[in-house]
Formats: sequence, structure tokens, C-alpha cells
Amino acid sequence: MTSNRIERDSMGELAVPTDALYGAQTQRAINNFPISQQAMPESFIRALIKIKSAAATANVKLGAIPEKMGAAINQAATGLLADERLMSHFPVDIFQTGSGTSSNMNANEVLSTLATNLYGDKVGPNDHINYGQSSNDVIPTCIHVSAAIELNTKLLPALQHLSVTIKQKASTVRHHVKTGRTHLMDAMPVRFNQSLLSWANQIDQNIVHIESLLPDLHSLAQGGTAVGTGINAHPDFADEFSQELSQLTGLTFTPAENFFSHIGSQDIAVSLSGQLKTTAVSIIKIANDLRWMNSGPLAGLGEIELEALQPGSSIMPGKVNPVIPEAAAMVGAQVIGNDTTISIAGQSGNFELNVMLPVIAHNLLNSIELLSNVSELLADKAIATFVVKEEKLKEALTRNPILVTALNAVIGYEKAAKIAKLAYAENRAIIEVASEETGMDKQELAKLLDPEKLTHGGIQ
Repeated sequence: MTSNRIERDSMGELAVPTDALYGAQTQRAINNFPISQQAMPESFIRALIKIKSAAATANVKLGAIPEKMGAAINQAATGLLADERLMSHFPVDIFQTGSGTSSNMNANEVLSTLATNLYGDKVGPNDHINYGQSSNDVIPTCIHVSAAIELNTKLLPALQHLSVTIKQKASTVRHHVKTGRTHLMDAMPVRFNQSLLSWANQIDQNIVHIESLLPDLHSLAQGGTAVGTGINAHPDFADEFSQELSQLTGLTFTPAENFFSHIGSQDIAVSLSGQLKTTAVSIIKIANDLRWMNSGPLAGLGEIELEALQPGSSIMPGKVNPVIPEAAAMVGAQVIGNDTTISIAGQSGNFELNVMLPVIAHNLLNSIELLSNVSELLADKAIATFVVKEEKLKEALTRNPILVTALNAVIGYEKAAKIAKLAYAENRAIIEVASEETGMDKQELAKLLDPEKLTHGGIQ
């Protein structure tokens, strides 16, 4: 049976597990919100602890708390971040009060316990750890900080790795020519590297667009306190805090130009989520192209063979499925769903405060994590390792009636269409039918209908 101790807050006494580092307000949240049984993301909690540490240092510099107290808070924060049981101290459910006050007080109480032991005197969760702060500016700040850290350390490097891997693969398959497809139907030929470089360009565009949002994401609500006026915070707190946090994270953070908009809305998070959705759509496109090209091996396109990673069926021996592209497509679907939630939550900025902050934080960080992880997998276990099946490509190319498009300028569209239909109906090579129907020399036709030459465009 769990032993308890009695803690007190402004609402009275409450039993809290004896070994818990948190206090009464966290316990109330545990009791009040048994909803998802899922705590806030670890990346969010780590950012929150760094925010508290930066606030303590800023408050020491501004004379708001004693230097030794600030040192104790910072030491507590450092130790907490190194604690293997970190998340056991932060059990508050995602679905809690919309301002995230429960998570803010959870951090305040845990740091209060640890800092008090180090300081030798009471370090209050509200009066000291939370000095010059409000949940209403801490949690919006934490959304920006945690997302910025995860983007800079995980997603952007993962997307860059994916882009580089695609480009490296493109350079090794540039000599392969395949049937292009529009509407899933045969079209003019393309070089394999042209298809892959299209993917790389999609990823590069996503990188550019995400990076364009970083300056806004690095602007922080901290200093606006309860409603944006900065009540109870030193006039220089926002600047000092941003400097200290920049030192802690290695990223450059600045106070928001307008605290009211950063507290009352989540437009920047919504914008970032929208770009993550676009990235997800790009990932789905690449995944589906890989799945189609890999389809078969006998009854599908069979243009490539993906790396075999695991048995594909519990009943059909020898079956191997495109598991990484399938996982990537599911990630894309989840990120699109996350974006819908964030968009709806972003609408809940009523007057001076958005009241769906925790779910915005959770979904935003979940999208970043999923895209980061799957981009690495897609690069390393699908794109880098697939093998091109040249014989299958040639088989489709030689019988592709659409090659006759190259003769439009020579014999006209109507004549070319007749040749294409005849070649398809008789299941014959286009060059043979074209020679019979036009009387042109096969060598000349071979030059005009050379698939590799056609991939360079222009008039034949």
C-alpha cells in the first residue's frame, strides 16, 4: 500500500505519495484528469525545466531572488534533466486545464522540492520558482522552445539526410530510363534520377519553408505573465530570460514584439503545423511512388526491388511487403490528423488566452518526432537500398505506344495516334508499326524514338 504525506495549497490539504517530488497542485491534476493516461511529451518537459532554470538566473541578475537560491534552482534543474526517472515526476495528463497550469505547477513543485533540499530553506513553487511568470506565458513559451529544439536537433537534420540520400541514389540510377506515368497510365519516358530529384526538391522546399518559420518560433511570450501586460515581472525580465535561455539551448530566442498575440493566440504553432502537414504530404507521395514501383514482383510494375526487411504474410510463404513506405504513409496520415487538431485548438484563443495549449504542444511535438524518425528510415531502409530492375524497365519501354508522341512533329498527331492504338491493339513494338505505317527507315525511327533521348525534352 502506498504511503502518503499531507501537502497544502491555496485550496487546502491533500494526500500526496510520500516519495513524490511534486506537491498538492500536481496531485489535484492527477486526481482531476484521469483521461488519456498519457503525460506531456518528454521534449516538452525538458524545455519546461530549462525555462525554469533560465528564469531563475534572470531573476538573480535582476535582484528578485537570492543568488544562492538561484544556484539551487539551477542545480536542481540540471539534476532533474539527468534523472533517468525524469518522466515519473511529471505524470499530469495531456488533457488538463487548457492553459497548462497543471504542468507549469508540476514543474514548479518538483523544482521547489529539490531546490529546497539544496538551499537549506524553503524555495517556494509560486513565490520563487515561478517568480515573474504565469502559466499563461510559460506554456506558450514552452511550446515554441520545445518545438524549436526538436526542429533544430531532429527534424531538419533528418530531412536534410533524406534529401542527401535521395540525391546520392539519383546519381547512381541516372542511366536507367523508365516509363513515365500520368493518371497511373503510360506516358513519355523519364530517367530514374529525374523522378528521384523531384522527390529531393519536395523535401528541400519543405526544409526552406520550415526554416522560414524559425524566427517567429524563436520569439517568446515569456515576460507577458497573466494577460500580456507583464504584471509582477521585472521590466527587464523578458530580455534577461531570453538571453539566459539562448545560452542554455544554443538557439537564439527573443522576447515577442507583442506579448498579447503570443498568449492570446497560437498562430505560429498553427503555421508550423501546417508546414509539417505539407511535409507529411511529400512523404506520402514518395512512399506511394516507392510502393507502386516495387509492386509485384510479377503482377505489378516491378521496376524496383525494395530491401527485404521481414516476412510479409502469416499465411503466404515468401511474401515480402514494402513495410517502410507503408509506415511512412501512416505517419503522414497521423501528422495530417494532428494538424486538424492543432487548427481547431488554435481557434480557442478567447480574448487574452488560448485554452487548448497542452493538446497543441502534444500534437505539434508528436508530428515533429514522427516525421523525424520516419525520414531517417525512409532514407536508410528504402531509398538507399532499393535495386533497379533494368530488364523490367526495358520490357515496358519497348512496348510503350506513347513513345509515338516523339513523331508528332514529323507525321502529325492524328497519324501518330493511329500508330499508337494499332501498336497497343496488336501488342507490337511501336517502332515496327511506325515503320509499316509511315514507310520511314527503322534506323531513323530508332533515333527519334530513343527513350533516353526523349527524356531530355525539346523537339525531336
